[in-house]
Amino acid sequence: MTRTRQIVLASRPQGSATRDNFRLEQVDLPQPGPGEVAVRLIWMSLDPYMRGRMDAARSYAPAVEVDAPMQAGAVAQVTASNSDRFAVGDIVVGNMPWSEAAVVPADGLRRVDPAHGPIQHALSVLGMPGMTAWVGLTRIAPTKPGDTVLVSAATGAVGSVAGQIARSRGLRVIGVAGGPEKCRYAEQELGYDACLDHRAGDADALSAAIQAAAPDGVDVYFENVGGKTLQAVLPHMNDFGRIAVCGAIAWYDGKNLDQAPPLPAVWVQILRRRLNVRGFIVFDHADAQGEFVAEVAPLVASGAITIRETVADGLDAAPEAFLGLLRGENFGKQLVRVGPDPQ
Repeated sequence: MTRTRQIVLASRPQGSATRDNFRLEQVDLPQPGPGEVAVRLIWMSLDPYMRGRMDAARSYAPAVEVDAPMQAGAVAQVTASNSDRFAVGDIVVGNMPWSEAAVVPADGLRRVDPAHGPIQHALSVLGMPGMTAWVGLTRIAPTKPGDTVLVSAATGAVGSVAGQIARSRGLRVIGVAGGPEKCRYAEQELGYDACLDHRAGDADALSAAIQAAAPDGVDVYFENVGGKTLQAVLPHMNDFGRIAVCGAIAWYDGKNLDQAPPLPAVWVQILRRRLNVRGFIVFDHADAQGEFVAEVAPLVASGAITIRETVADGLDAAPEAFLGLLRGENFGKQLVRVGPDPQ
């Protein structure tokens, strides 16, 4: 057996998640059984949806059991194989525990193509976040020529790709982000036409800023946040506008509920403006993988779409990096470098 370290859910959060909700422990790994491979993790993705899995409440993804390892998308190298799909040395991506090594089913993995750039891109711009952005703007709230697109969490892993995809289609793109540094990055590096700082004032101030940046209204809103950003955007949605509801990180810890627009007001605006509001989970759109890569991979290769990463080093750093993500402290895609990268 192989000895490895993993991080488990020590307890369910009561309100905000804390470091005490996680525990680092050592476990023995068996040899891979039929259809399984053993891997060493190289890169691990941290994403806001993981906070929901820490609770026992029913959601679109099953809750992590107390004392069970946390789960994440990860890029890993095969170290032993009992599957005809992968050989030792292959670089793969899939769902894995927060650990330094693991034994996982081969049918849940796919091979990473190094020709597409750094292998961690399989967790960001060419992985789940990038595909989420593409699905949101293509299947959920499809854009059309002349649209104005507004993206919340505009410099995050999903938002930054959504904004750049919209820009590559020749649309007017407005971002909302937290702080002047992120807004400068959105405008100067990602190509947003404007980026508004939601920390600069209350919902009324943000609403006024949206009015100034989009005097003709917003056609597509890519929603990652909820909170006062949603409150500020809704009055500026055009008739027949589309809203792709991807996340609501402002409310994940039960905070900022005072920044929730009253449901009757939201309902009436949806009705009067004939808005199409649709929540979505990218895992329901696995059939889009080929279309997504066909459009986005060339844009990444040409530099038309870029990604910024915040990297925490070592498995031990994962809990604090995750908590920082929930507080908005990361810049771009939050990754953990678990082990040496062969590239």
